[in-house]
Amino acid sequence: MAEHKFGVSGSTILSDPELFEELFWQDIDQIEIGEFPDEAAFRRFLEITRSRQIPYGVHSPLLRSGSKYDLIQNVYMEPEEAWERLENEVRLLSRLGAKYVLVHFPYFKEEVTQTVNVNTLIENGLRRLHSLQEKYSIPFVCEPKLGLHRSPVGIEYLHHFPVEVWDKYGIKLCIDIGDYLMETGEHIFTYLTKWKKYIKMVHLHNVELQPNNYIWIPVHPTHENNGDRYKIKDLIHFLSSCEDVVFIFEHTPHSNPSKDFIQSGYQWVRELVKGNCS
Repeated sequence: MAEHKFGVSGSTILSDPELFEELFWQDIDQIEIGEFPDEAAFRRFLEITRSRQIPYGVHSPLLRSGSKYDLIQNVYMEPEEAWERLENEVRLLSRLGAKYVLVHFPYFKEEVTQTVNVNTLIENGLRRLHSLQEKYSIPFVCEPKLGLHRSPVGIEYLHHFPVEVWDKYGIKLCIDIGDYLMETGEHIFTYLTKWKKYIKMVHLHNVELQPNNYIWIPVHPTHENNGDRYKIKDLIHFLSSCEDVVFIFEHTPHSNPSKDFIQSGYQWVRELVKGNCS
């Protein structure tokens, strides 16, 4: 089994070009980033990663003007336009050395009510992702997400999707532990065990629930006992039992966490993962 790796998400700085240097944490293995404000910012990021010799993956869309949710249903644009934009991104990123492209899939903004087979919708998307993956020789990673107003249907549809069908297309999965904990709670291991073979990336953050919203906050050992946050220690142990996983730290800056708080959570997770694999 290859050693697990650790990465930092551009979400921690909201892909701000003035803060790119803050993504290069001590002993970090890679960066995952997307939603650059413009192409010039992306080019600047490339220069820094090349000078530091740190690999990167892209969380689609590459630019903020792109499509983030539309591969199955129209959220902000028609799916065909979203697929066209995705192929344009993949063509470019394959040439520029990205390790992978991560997409929100399957993403359903709400329950499908028309007469349509949900599994067919998902498989059609997998077939197209596989085709792009083969055409441009760059891996895709699919991240199931909550829909509008925390709709759980996308995660539920994936949970009931046949593993043997997914297996045909050679696509990896990313588990966003915030979305999954909000949807599945104490049943999370039932949901994840089914897909254990395909989990290759993990988005790490805890959740601060607000009256009409929620924000991603850094993971930290103090959350295990304070009663206000999700406990994730056992979840980290489970995920580190999967093969060849990249743990991506993906909080956002909205809670104004201190650098010491962020780094102590980072070291805590590294120790949990390394300890579980030793």
